[in-house]
Amino acid sequence: MLYRHLTHQQYTLAAIDGIILCGRQQDWSQLRRSASAESAVLEKILYICQTHVADPYVQRYHFWEAYAERYPA
Repeated sequence: MLYRHLTHQQYTLAAIDGIILCGRQQDWSQLRRSASAESAVLEKILYICQTHVADPYVQRYHFWEAYAERYPA
């Protein structure tokens, strides 16, 4: 889960954005498990996705927004 310039393993806004944008299936699975366990992670996912969903071409953010809205912790 080390994306961009991040040197930690916390789900900060930058880390979540990096996972959604550049993550692989394993990274997405870990994020999904964390989001299921912690409502704070779901809130961060929604916050990040709301800044990107105006662009119809960023389907990853649309997917994660729908996930976070459908499966609240």
